[in-house]
Amino acid sequence: MFNGKWIAPEELWDNLHIVFSKSLVLEEFENAKIRISADDYYKLYINDNFVGQGPAPSYCFAQNFNEYDISRYLKYGKNDIKVLVFYQGLNNRVWVSNDARVGLICDLFIDDKLFVSTDKSWKYQIDESFLESQTVGYDTAFLENRDMRIHLSKQKTAKEIEGEYIFKDEPFPALQITSKRVKPIISKNTYFYDFNQEYVCNIKIKANSDKSGRKIIIHCTEELDENKKLRFDMRCGCRYEEYCILKEGENIIEQFDYKALRYLEITADDGVQIEAEILNRHYPFNDFEFSLENKKLSEVLNLCKNTVLLGAQEAFVDCPTREKGQYLGDVYISGFAHYYLTKDFRLLKKAICDFADSIRFSGRFLSVAPCSYKQEIADYSLLFSNMVYKYYTLTKDAPFLKKMLPICSYINDYFSEFEDESGLLINADEQWNLIDWPEGARDNYEISQKHNVLNAYYFNSVKNEEKIKTALGIDYKNKSKKIKTSFNNAFFSEDKGLYIDNQNSNHSSVHSNLLPLTFDICEEKHKNIIADYLIKRGMSCSVFMSYFYLKALCNSGRKEEALKFITSNGKHSWINMINEGATTLFEAWSKEEKWNTSLFHPWGSAPILIYYEYLENDMNI
Repeated sequence: MFNGKWIAPEELWDNLHIVFSKSLVLEEFENAKIRISADDYYKLYINDNFVGQGPAPSYCFAQNFNEYDISRYLKYGKNDIKVLVFYQGLNNRVWVSNDARVGLICDLFIDDKLFVSTDKSWKYQIDESFLESQTVGYDTAFLENRDMRIHLSKQKTAKEIEGEYIFKDEPFPALQITSKRVKPIISKNTYFYDFNQEYVCNIKIKANSDKSGRKIIIHCTEELDENKKLRFDMRCGCRYEEYCILKEGENIIEQFDYKALRYLEITADDGVQIEAEILNRHYPFNDFEFSLENKKLSEVLNLCKNTVLLGAQEAFVDCPTREKGQYLGDVYISGFAHYYLTKDFRLLKKAICDFADSIRFSGRFLSVAPCSYKQEIADYSLLFSNMVYKYYTLTKDAPFLKKMLPICSYINDYFSEFEDESGLLINADEQWNLIDWPEGARDNYEISQKHNVLNAYYFNSVKNEEKIKTALGIDYKNKSKKIKTSFNNAFFSEDKGLYIDNQNSNHSSVHSNLLPLTFDICEEKHKNIIADYLIKRGMSCSVFMSYFYLKALCNSGRKEEALKFITSNGKHSWINMINEGATTLFEAWSKEEKWNTSLFHPWGSAPILIYYEYLENDMNI
């Protein structure tokens, strides 16, 4: 894949910023391209012009890379290539870091012939202007406190290293990056920017200082407090307060890592003039607006669409603040929403591969990937085969389906170790039984050694593995039929006409009744009664489970009721988020429902899926 060698610095510590450089001289040429990857992350500049950044997070045995047409950045004569490489070094949900792997690799082609590659002729310097800083979120990112008076370290020769990297077959699309500017409100030495909606972005500041040692303080946030001040100690758990000490003259401060923000405030010392912009970033997306006769539905769909667009980075992040991680349950919602909106399957396919690859990385199937943090959630694991089969129904990619079948079998084989004689799972608690999140959204669900929700997911997982085998023409013994019968015998109460949480309980939660309708476990004769119950109870679940709730109604012929819930003004509604000032989806139904609510969470984008899967072509709605 690459002709170049991996190159690295001698130094290695957390929050390490390296500048690799190479000069080259060109005669006349017609075209040029560069192929590039790094660990953890790079930003590429040619002749001081920003070209692109990456790579998308991945495990080293499935390393992503990018390719760029760089013809317009090069010129006749001398050219300078500069690559900023960042090694974070933290054990978190963002990258596969904390592994002592750091480096750069690239090949540059002129008129389709290899011209320059990374090797020990490249130079590097350490950017020591990044000061020792605290982290935010769940050790998600370092605050970018800087001293712009500190120059780059002395130039050194890069070392060639043997990297244990296996590259993907194709380059991955680079992020789409767009500058956003608004006129600030200036009060004395404070510059206040309202970008009118939340963005996922990098902050770029030009600060002109009359002398060395002046200082600026940077605050950003998703919301204002009751006094119209920036709530930079955000409810999601990130405290975005950073500073920069300036050199005399012009200081260009472009933050390396990204944040989610709507409001930006910069307070400067006397003698400092400020200009600021944000660099909005996301996976390539041709934006549009929903404009339907049903204005409320349009309003909800546009809120969801905006969140899905911005939440699709180089992975489907659960939120771009506290975790920045790609969770399988979140991808089950936002990943398919993104596909419906774009008809671009590449990011979704990458996500499925990331979760499959987690087995090789950790020896276990992980629910957040690809990253160095290892977490297992039973509910999410059991959605994988459903995700794979649904992807196949949309793309008809049979070779990929065949490739993913062993992963589906691996997951189901793992859980089969917890089966009792009836085929149901008991004591399957090695992985977190999520049920719903936050805990207050569980409708008082009563968990036990053998309970409804986990077994509903298990049936669905086994059933989808069987669907995959049918699609591939592979014979199998029908196991899901037994599980379905056992499930109904164990959890359906003839006295109540409803499903109960577990055999030792008389409690019928919304969750215990929506999944049997969603996954087609429920017998036909009981569907109307259970649908009536769900409608009466309303969406007594989280924004994540709202997709399964709405799908349960649609599967039982209640699409009009599903639409009413999507456009409801109730407490558990998307309109309620909008009424609270949302420009992106909240993690919970309201800001106060969860003590550390993120105000940017694409897992709430169920209306996009329901619209495309059930409502779009229904002329009666």
